[in-house]
Amino acid sequence: MERPPSPDPVSEAAAYQEHLLGLLGGDDPAVVQAATPAAWRALTAEAGARVAERPEPEEWSVLECLGHATDSEIVYAGRYRWSVAHDEPPLIGYDQDLWVERLHHGQDDPAELLALFEALRVANLAMWSRSTQRERARVGMHAERGPESYDLSFRLIAGHDRFHLAQARRTLDALAG
Repeated sequence: MERPPSPDPVSEAAAYQEHLLGLLGGDDPAVVQAATPAAWRALTAEAGARVAERPEPEEWSVLECLGHATDSEIVYAGRYRWSVAHDEPPLIGYDQDLWVERLHHGQDDPAELLALFEALRVANLAMWSRSTQRERARVGMHAERGPESYDLSFRLIAGHDRFHLAQARRTLDALAG
């Protein structure tokens, strides 16, 4: 029996980037990112006691979505800095599902995650606001997606915000029935 062809990682990476950039559209990524902490606060407050409840066994809870968003902010804080400070540094990927599971995000304190996310986001937005066009054009070499500039990474994370906020909203809607 012939095996199906393996997925093309380059095509998958391009589709992933396109999807996140499509969620951002023409909006200013700094404005989108600045609004995200308040959106997470509102979603976690709305979830209340159900914040850690999954709508289905394989789907993330609101708390796990927030945990992943916080992990991403940690990772991107490093990527931004490596890309600006070093010449084409390697940017390693990570398995988001493993991080959510093995870092026990379903058991996190929402207030602690929110505080960490907000502090990182403030620092990352401050870095962006003082960066030059030349710095924004600097690239890191992503292990799975190839060269990614600071500018592209910053826009991707804004789309990523929208993706996971929508995911958390769907989770709340599913829990509400």
